[in-house]
Amino acid sequence: MTQLTLLCLPYSGASAMVYSRWRRKLPEWLKLSPVELPGRGARFGEALQTDLAPLARQLAREHLAHTQAPYALFGHSLGALLACEMAHALRQLGGAEPLALFASGTAAPSERREYDRDLCEPKSDAQLIEQLRTLNGTSEEVLANRELMSLTLPVLRADFLLCGSFRPQQRTPLQCPVHVLGGKDDRASTEQLMAWRRETSGSFSLDMLAGGHFFIHEHEAKVLRLLKDHLEPHRRRHGRLALAD
Repeated sequence: MTQLTLLCLPYSGASAMVYSRWRRKLPEWLKLSPVELPGRGARFGEALQTDLAPLARQLAREHLAHTQAPYALFGHSLGALLACEMAHALRQLGGAEPLALFASGTAAPSERREYDRDLCEPKSDAQLIEQLRTLNGTSEEVLANRELMSLTLPVLRADFLLCGSFRPQQRTPLQCPVHVLGGKDDRASTEQLMAWRRETSGSFSLDMLAGGHFFIHEHEAKVLRLLKDHLEPHRRRHGRLALAD
């Protein structure tokens, strides 16, 4: 059986553990490989990063071995931006491009100026908590837990700076397909999501799902079905190539 690796990058304030439950729900041929960022989860002891380009290059070096076999990249929100930059960094290191790039829940790199305009402004803990509240992805019980917030807010503040300091570059587009997922009630506009088509000379798709920013959890089954359906043709093609060899 031909197995594909799905590298998944987390959203702001999260660790790679947000994707752990997907392991039980994906088909056997699709191997989930969550990408942990410095300063959280298993890498809690490492310094948090606030510059996206160097972080993408670091992650690309760490995961370069994955490019020797079929793989795809998925990221939600900050993770989508990182996944795109990581794909370019892997190419610069001589690695193969992913079979597909899945960009979920955020504006395209070329649309960041308006989308991220307030993220570089210093925010108090109370302002960060209120921003979490408006995203509807964190319960009031968690928001009121000072111990949990003392661990979460520094990560969130650094991640907002990762987005806010990002500047798009002029470069050769990717050749792999880019598949975009958006929430109908999320703040990323259809125009900002459609702009992801500029990131590839290959095919492009946009799927809009019900829900707000965390539609990937609200409608998890549909998200996983879309991933599987988009990657299934690649699995069949690589299976035929393996048989031919």
